[in-house]
Amino acid sequence: MRELHREEGKKLNSLESIYQYYVKDVYRYLYSLSYDHHTAEDLVQETFYRAYLYLEDWKNERIKPWLFRVAHNAYVDYQRKASRSIVKDAVFFARMVDRDTPEITLLQQEVQREIGRMLADIPEKQRQAVLLVDFHQFTYQEAADIMGITLSHIKITLFRARQRLREMKRKDGML
Repeated sequence: MRELHREEGKKLNSLESIYQYYVKDVYRYLYSLSYDHHTAEDLVQETFYRAYLYLEDWKNERIKPWLFRVAHNAYVDYQRKASRSIVKDAVFFARMVDRDTPEITLLQQEVQREIGRMLADIPEKQRQAVLLVDFHQFTYQEAADIMGITLSHIKITLFRARQRLREMKRKDGML
């Protein structure tokens, strides 16, 4: 397998090292989209399975955006299958809190629930754009590539999402 480079200059020599470095980020992204721990875990496995299959197609671009594109595509495929048979619950971060870690405070839980509620109330494409750019710190171009849309479309989508979120905060008396 050819040698892969991480942004900081350190080398990732195998799929295993790529997995160890990015699995938590990919999981958080997929959990934020699916609202379900088990679904997110399954999609993480599917993402890295697909990454293994298509690693030769990787064109020396940054690995994290490429993995997120693979994860996004796995999620879209899951949604297509799920939309035919399962009704989805709209509770966003209801199970986000990891009860096994004591460092998560009540305040963090409340903030996560509020953010989750607000994100659950905006359209899917807008939610994905906000998660990629604002939560996972992708550039507009990287987010557009992951979602399979143009740069101008991601900017418009983000503008509308942020505007809608501001309106929701204003109505709730948070601004």
